Amino acid sequence: MDYHFTLLTFCLLLASGVVAGFINNLAGGGSFLTLPALMLLGMPADVANGTNRVGVLIQSLEGVRGFDRYGMLARDAIVPVLLPTVSGSLLGALAAAHMPTSVLKPVLLSTMVVMALVMVVRPATVAPPAGTPPRSLREAPSGALWLFVAGVYGGFVQAGVGFVLIAALAGVLRYDLLRTNALKMVCTAVFSVIALAVFVFYDQVLWVPGLVLAAGTVLGVRLSVRFAVRVDQAVLRWFLLVLVVLVCAAAWFTG
Repeated sequence: MDYHFTLLTFCLLLASGVVAGFINNLAGGGSFLTLPALMLLGMPADVANGTNRVGVLIQSLEGVRGFDRYGMLARDAIVPVLLPTVSGSLLGALAAAHMPTSVLKPVLLSTMVVMALVMVVRPATVAPPAGTPPRSLREAPSGALWLFVAGVYGGFVQAGVGFVLIAALAGVLRYDLLRTNALKMVCTAVFSVIALAVFVFYDQVLWVPGLVLAAGTVLGVRLSVRFAVRVDQAVLRWFLLVLVVLVCAAAWFTG
């Protein structure tokens, strides 16, 4: 495939990876920076979508490692949370791999705008009161539906899937934001493996730009984990809302 990879685009990918890794680890929407960056190399939307998953997978693994190191990963919730998420991700990835590029590009933009607006209109969904005990999927079965939807969405697009996972993990299952973000990164890591395998099968992944992007995301994730565990939950909540607004703006101007 013919694409333009120069020192300038190398720096662009690396820088967008750092910012995206930081944003994705705390909220979501970082792919709205990396997808346009990949498209600037001359990639069609489907290849950019597939290549982007390399960075998403690596940053997710780094995020899980970072949160676990600080004791913020609810290990007992991993398997129950993953079951509905993973089952949806394969469906979403297959849909994205077969969808025409002319349809995929506006979907990448419009779905991000919708999810960001939902988070702005109902910010309380991401902020359970302090001391709220988390619920199991047996206690809150609607959480399984939300996680399945998140898997489908993440397998299909990835951009903004963090918002859907936060709605499920914090809004429905009532995990605090730190543990929500830790479980969110577990989910994105696992369904990114599935999605990446599908895109590789359909020859929609370019490894060199994908790995450059991934290197930037690792640095961004490390910075964001240190930030998240040191700030008050209220500050983290407002920071999340600011990110939502910025993502909405990015969606508007890149559309």
